[in-house]
Amino acid sequence: MSGIKFIAISGTTDVTENMYVYEYGNDMIVVDCGVGFPDVEMYGVDLVIPDFSYVLQNKGRLRGVIISHGHEDHLGALPFLLKDVQVPVYASKLVAGFIEDKLQDYAVKNYDLRVFDPEKDVMTLGAFKITAFRVSHSVPGGVGFAIDTPEGKIFHVADFKFDWTPVDKQPFDIKKAALLASQGALALASDCLGATTPGYTESERQIEGKIEQIVRLAKKKVFFTTISSNISRIQQALNVAKKVGRTVSFVGRSIEKKAEIAKKLGFLQYEKELVLPIRKTEKLDENRIMYIISGSYGQAGSSLYRLAEGEHDLITISQEDIVIFSSDPAPPGSKDNVDSLVDRFIEQDVEVHYYDMQEDLHVSGHGSQEDIKTIFGLISPKYFIPIGGTVRHMRAYRDIAVSMGAQAENVFELLPGEMVEFTGGQARRAGKLDIKDVLVDGLGIGDVGNVVLRDRQRLAQDGIAIVLLKLDKKAGKLITLPDVISRGFVFQAKQKEFLVTAANRLAYEIGKRRKVDKRVVSNIAIDFLEKYFYKETGRRPMILPVIVEA
Repeated sequence: MSGIKFIAISGTTDVTENMYVYEYGNDMIVVDCGVGFPDVEMYGVDLVIPDFSYVLQNKGRLRGVIISHGHEDHLGALPFLLKDVQVPVYASKLVAGFIEDKLQDYAVKNYDLRVFDPEKDVMTLGAFKITAFRVSHSVPGGVGFAIDTPEGKIFHVADFKFDWTPVDKQPFDIKKAALLASQGALALASDCLGATTPGYTESERQIEGKIEQIVRLAKKKVFFTTISSNISRIQQALNVAKKVGRTVSFVGRSIEKKAEIAKKLGFLQYEKELVLPIRKTEKLDENRIMYIISGSYGQAGSSLYRLAEGEHDLITISQEDIVIFSSDPAPPGSKDNVDSLVDRFIEQDVEVHYYDMQEDLHVSGHGSQEDIKTIFGLISPKYFIPIGGTVRHMRAYRDIAVSMGAQAENVFELLPGEMVEFTGGQARRAGKLDIKDVLVDGLGIGDVGNVVLRDRQRLAQDGIAIVLLKLDKKAGKLITLPDVISRGFVFQAKQKEFLVTAANRLAYEIGKRRKVDKRVVSNIAIDFLEKYFYKETGRRPMILPVIVEA
């Protein structure tokens, strides 16, 4: 029998879309199943999800999926996986609450969601015995896993930092992790995103004082925005509101739902009278209200976006109101969206507090260099696998390991699809799966490929030219001159002469042929106009021939 295989399906070379496979003989488990966010050139794409092909091909061996924490890049792809395979999903209490809400949103039925307690539960999934332990991150309920395998113990610690004063008062369970590691650690797969940042990552708790300073000086309404799953940050905003005598209202479905779940499960603490539904805030004095509002990434259509554009049905923003951004823009392109939103608020004489302008109102949930050194010393593994970061983060992680005495060849910087096999206490690279990005576009999954994306990019950059051609089918000749219509290419009213010239020259090219059919006319139109437009304008619009036969 071969050894233990660790497969990075995705989540290496990128900071999102985390999904990792462990397999031994006839048993397989998956750790995390997250979404990625489309690059700015992925026009119309909503999400990027892992390539499930290998897992689905081997679903008969899949014993379970275990989730490390409640962020979308670690659990957001579960609805797509569970539509194709029925398998138990294991998560801590708050994370399970988020998962259940998401599965219901996607109309996933007959799922098997199992809650574990990291203080005491041990999960046995085939050949794997999994012991969870608390870690600190920017969302409560995060855990690391000590995975006992027939080849040795492998620690899987996704997003983490060492925060000794966390908002939820649940610090990294260093005692339990050390006890588990004392039995020997074959390998450590852990978060590398902070590997380029010196020092220790600061505590979440320091943020609350900065928020309070701003809110105390506010003369009118306060709008506070953060990632909806950042329950600790929401708790801090609630704490501040209580201190300064403001009532809170949650605005936006995502933040309302996450807060509701966290409150119900005991992870969000506040008196009932502190929070009012948005419709009941109309009669409150402006200096007595704080809105905790979704849209911290500047997403079009979000509550914060609609507020900025004056399009929200229930709330408005005005001079001397305050907007507080308490998150880093993370998905690709989101910084531009946030910057645009900030500018829009400033144009309306709104006071904006944003990490790029004034106070640092956000701390990372990822351990910096000293945190990484601490976990290396705590676990003392023989082999190292950086996860959850880009190539530069993986390389910096390797350099830290080497500086602490590890051999460079014992650090495996994996590309998506690459695998490591552990046999007889030794590790080696064991090949690579053919992995592709799977794009979610509306209701379609995987039906947007490179060709479609190229077409969308071309349309966005250079527009489209529609050419109408009336063809005498029997004679094989044009009946009238072509009509060229521009959309997103040139301004038709001003460039009418240019388009008429293009149409005349196209007619001349077609007229060189003694007889043409629909296919030939289409090919000539595309070939000629692409070359002509590029020569005259330096642009390559998409050419769409529309041929009417008579």
